[in-house]
Amino acid sequence: MSSSLPNTPEGRVIRNQITKSGTSIGANYREANRARSKADFSNKISIAESEASETAYWLEIIEELAWAEIQMVQAAMKEANELLAIFTSIGKNMK
Repeated sequence: MSSSLPNTPEGRVIRNQITKSGTSIGANYREANRARSKADFSNKISIAESEASETAYWLEIIEELAWAEIQMVQAAMKEANELLAIFTSIGKNMK
């Protein structure tokens, strides 16, 4: 989806932001599963949660600006919100 965003200064900024936050979710989850301690696991899960929240934010902006096909944005938003809920739940259960 990010490659379909407008090639304008604003479009490039949002493309860069959503690409970074969206790919960071999986990377941090993977790192959490390789954590050396409970604290390290909790920290990585917290970062994944934050990145999922940021990704949902950028998707809301893209949807509001109508910069991508609505079904594609809504599907990505659904997934981002599901991941956010999962990581939030894991984080709460760690405490």
